[in-house]
Amino acid sequence: MNIAAPAVRRPVATTLLSIGLLLVGLVSYRLLPVASLPTVDLPTIRVSASRPGADPETMASTVAAPLERRLGAIPGVTEITSTSALGSTTITLQFDLSRKVDRAAQDVQAAINAAAADLPSDMPVLPSVRKANPAAAPILVLALTSRTLSTSAIYDAADSIIVQRLSQVAGVAEVSVSGAEQPAVRIEVDPSVIAASGITLEQVRTAIAQSVALGPVGQLENDRQTETIRFDAQLRRADAFKSVVLRAKNGTIVRLTDIARVTDGVRNTRAFGTY
Repeated sequence: MNIAAPAVRRPVATTLLSIGLLLVGLVSYRLLPVASLPTVDLPTIRVSASRPGADPETMASTVAAPLERRLGAIPGVTEITSTSALGSTTITLQFDLSRKVDRAAQDVQAAINAAAADLPSDMPVLPSVRKANPAAAPILVLALTSRTLSTSAIYDAADSIIVQRLSQVAGVAEVSVSGAEQPAVRIEVDPSVIAASGITLEQVRTAIAQSVALGPVGQLENDRQTETIRFDAQLRRADAFKSVVLRAKNGTIVRLTDIARVTDGVRNTRAFGTY
């Protein structure tokens, strides 16, 4: 059987078919993707830990090192990168392409739970786990401004409301907020005054911690019911902290405002955002 015989007997059809294949090839050529590197989704997990007030060296030795020992034992880990800053540590784990990222996340969470005994007891929460794509970039950036609200109030609204709502949208992998800081009360102790008063910084810290304690203080009960008495001692503004009593002795009362400057501010005064 001669394969070329039908093309010889029908030259017009053969010509049209050749022109059609040429046009399809030209259109397809313009649609071919061109990239210097192939698009590969590497299974990547990001672990974030916080310890307020700890310097980067302390974070690396007391938080990052115990986590790295546990995380390094997970099968399929090809690379571990950790970055420690003031009060925070971020560890990025990259797995082999054969590992499923969901199963890898479960192994990472199990390793964090196992490392909980080795972590400092003053950490507010356990490290968090988040799936990440190293090649991803933000697809939407929102900038918030206000003529009447402070930057800390804007940050608090974005962190507590907007981020939570956007995280619930289907397909959203990560929502982060930056540029300002959460509102906080800043207490700046005068070294000369506190030395003269005989009060230590530990006593100041203990008095502040006890002044914001939240818990039951007693009960009222009879034959039929029991009521718990709860005292809400949460202090939220600087004016409320100024009256905290540090020492009462021999008729002399030393308050926090006597040895320190108490102002409303943010947790990190070195954070700023613009657009």
